[in-house]
Amino acid sequence: MSEQINEQELVQYIAERAQAKPEEIRTVLKHEEAFINDAHKSAKGEVDIDGDELVDYVLSRPDVQLDELTVETILELEMEYLMDKGLAGYVD
Repeated sequence: MSEQINEQELVQYIAERAQAKPEEIRTVLKHEEAFINDAHKSAKGEVDIDGDELVDYVLSRPDVQLDELTVETILELEMEYLMDKGLAGYVD
């Protein structure tokens, strides 16, 4: 995760809005980071991520015991947090 992101603040933000425990959120974010690091990067350094593939990847990890909706919610809330901080956005 980027040094610009306060992980504790991010996890708290997600935990307040989702039905997940902080340790579950950290696990999802850890697997998301691994998925992104393995993704093909464009010349601009941006990563094109298919949300469904990301959710499937996270759900396939043996230490993730959450349902699909919860994983999607965690990832959406993370994006919402990052967009609020001006650190991420969607590409049209």
